[in-house]
Amino acid sequence: MLVQVLNGLVYGGLLYIVSVGLVLIFGLRRIVNFAHGSLFMIGAYVGFSVAAMGGFWGAVLVAALVLALAGALLDVTVLRPLQREDPIVTVLVTFGLLLVLENFAQFVWGKDFLKMPVPAMLSGSVSIFGESFPAYRLLVIAVAAAVALGLSVWLRVSRIGLYVRASSADPLTTAMQGVNTDRVSVVVVALGAGLAGLSGTISAPLLALSPSMGSYILIESFIVVVVGGLGSFVGAFVAAMVIGQVHNFGLVYVPWAATMIPFLLMVAVLIWRPTGIAGSHV
Repeated sequence: MLVQVLNGLVYGGLLYIVSVGLVLIFGLRRIVNFAHGSLFMIGAYVGFSVAAMGGFWGAVLVAALVLALAGALLDVTVLRPLQREDPIVTVLVTFGLLLVLENFAQFVWGKDFLKMPVPAMLSGSVSIFGESFPAYRLLVIAVAAAVALGLSVWLRVSRIGLYVRASSADPLTTAMQGVNTDRVSVVVVALGAGLAGLSGTISAPLLALSPSMGSYILIESFIVVVVGGLGSFVGAFVAAMVIGQVHNFGLVYVPWAATMIPFLLMVAVLIWRPTGIAGSHV
């Protein structure tokens, strides 16, 4: 039982790091970024390539930085012009970008499944209350917890965190108070993309890398955002942990229905509370 709970925390942690980027971007740009899953995928591939030359820790750092720069470029060239467009235009453009990035990954890394080895220092197992559990998976849980804590402190203590919270609640009023919301948005989208790259790299030793892997994580990330509440960071964390547990126990006890359980949970939450677990609160 303990091992299953820990595995649920691993999957939930990965979901949280990806989905919180969606929450950040939606909060400021009011745009549902369908290309976000492909940022996760590119991060995994960049991490795979860098790890082969500079080791795992270098791969984590480089992938996060490269994707953060890509996110800043994405905000300036794509998301900012789309902010005043019809939502269907946003869906089509960002979905098209997802397809472009998938084709780019196929061109650079090929269609074959790739696998990043677990770092040597974390390749063993540790004993937890008599249960053996892979050390690397504990690292994933620790990274997710650090991201959640870091974001919480950043949003509540720093000046730009205050601007992010205000812009997420009411971007127009915040702009009228003299805050450059476009500049804040560049930082936020870069941070969200960087977190997607980070998540892709730390998940690479656990998953088979393929150009389509971003589409799968994107679907469950959207479920996390909807269940937690659009624009809610706390809601995204709670929803990711719940879905991680539900998904993992579903695979163990009802594998024939495991893929449907997160969707059923989303339907139940939308019926019970259409605004999500935490509503729209930051």
